Amino acid sequence: MSELKTVPVPRRNMELLLLLLALAVAMGAYYLVGANSDNGLSKEFITQGLFLAGLALVFHVILRIWAKYADPVILPATVALNGIGLAMIHRIDLARNDDTALRQILWTGVAMVVAMIVLWAIRDHRILRRFTYIALAASVLLLILPLIKGLGVEINGARIWVNFFGLSFQPGELAKITLAIFFAGYLSSNRELILLAGKKLGPMQLPRARDLGPMIVAWMVSIGVLVIQKDLGSSILFFGLFMVMIYVATARVSWIVIGTLMLVGGGVFAYLTMGHVTRRIDGWINAFDPDIYHAVGGSRQIVEGLFGLANGGLLGTGLGNGSPYMVPLANSDMIVASLGEELGLIGIAAIVLLFLILVSRGMRAALGSRDSFGKLLATGFSFTLALQCFVVIGGVTRLIPLTGLTTPFMAAGGSSLLSNWIIVALLLLISHNSRRPMLSGVSATPEVATKAPRRSRSILARRKEAQL
Repeated sequence: MSELKTVPVPRRNMELLLLLLALAVAMGAYYLVGANSDNGLSKEFITQGLFLAGLALVFHVILRIWAKYADPVILPATVALNGIGLAMIHRIDLARNDDTALRQILWTGVAMVVAMIVLWAIRDHRILRRFTYIALAASVLLLILPLIKGLGVEINGARIWVNFFGLSFQPGELAKITLAIFFAGYLSSNRELILLAGKKLGPMQLPRARDLGPMIVAWMVSIGVLVIQKDLGSSILFFGLFMVMIYVATARVSWIVIGTLMLVGGGVFAYLTMGHVTRRIDGWINAFDPDIYHAVGGSRQIVEGLFGLANGGLLGTGLGNGSPYMVPLANSDMIVASLGEELGLIGIAAIVLLFLILVSRGMRAALGSRDSFGKLLATGFSFTLALQCFVVIGGVTRLIPLTGLTTPFMAAGGSSLLSNWIIVALLLLISHNSRRPMLSGVSATPEVATKAPRRSRSILARRKEAQL
């Protein structure tokens, strides 16, 4: 009887407690923005706050019904980040007399509803493995859409948007999900072949030429996005996603070496031949050069962001007391600089810790997954969130060149919100399936499974075989 205590506990009550704390943080940020503005608290404080709280609690109820063993920390961390982002966008709207926050809260509602539908419709993440090559075809289609005349739109020098009925959408945000599904399905099916075949060169085992095909395809997709769509951020994201997933699948350093050489070669080629990449690199290296600062597409955005971070110091100016609106694209590409000015280094560190918690819980779901497809998919999604944060924060702080990626859940943009909430839904599904008991009334642990009746053990064996 003591062994039955190893049956996992749903922990939804813990999630509810953390969710209330996350909503308190979001509502507190909204309150401070209104309290420190000239007009005082506005009606948006109540309406948008209650709207976010209602969505979050409905999501919690959905998890109790369809994914009760899901990780209890993922949803609260995501809601906290989303809420802080909404408060900062609302703060910038007050200074610019804009309504971006209203569109952002509506997109938040759409994204969370779609995430709930994903939880209801899929139930088991392993179903996605059947659509490995369909996901590849969908990725190609999504990346081609902005190139279609009359449908694609070029904004800020990058042709990565499509226009539907007056609404702009970025298909590449959904492409990172479909590419992750393709990579996870392909690598989980061909792992042994890729792992064992090939010749050894010293301590490294080199892959066969035919096994290099997927990496070459991933590299060509990244270069194609960089050349045709002029999107440096997505190019880095797609190739980095594949490199991490193939390393996790094979644990071979040779793949990292080959991928790094291809990445460096492609980067040097892009810098020497593509004007938009050259301008990005020059703006990064010589950001304070007056000619580059005043040039079109120059370094003004980076420099103003650095001044804002410096003005924030350790504790920040306080929500509503700074001047983040002076930075170009303060509510989207540069929202980290806006938050850094008003929340200071301590506030930015807290936000980074929230992202770190979210990514670590995603990796925990990957470690606990009982099938290789789930492990790779959760790893890919977690790394996608981590890489986006690193590239954005690194670009704003001038650690690396600035790219067009947005801060997940915080920056203004509906397509980014939608794709990242879908990623959260799939991470919750994977964590639920990794923790739930495999048989009704019998724990998934080997000790309890061996004491089940003969017929139950045979069912358990067949299920395990089906997962391999």
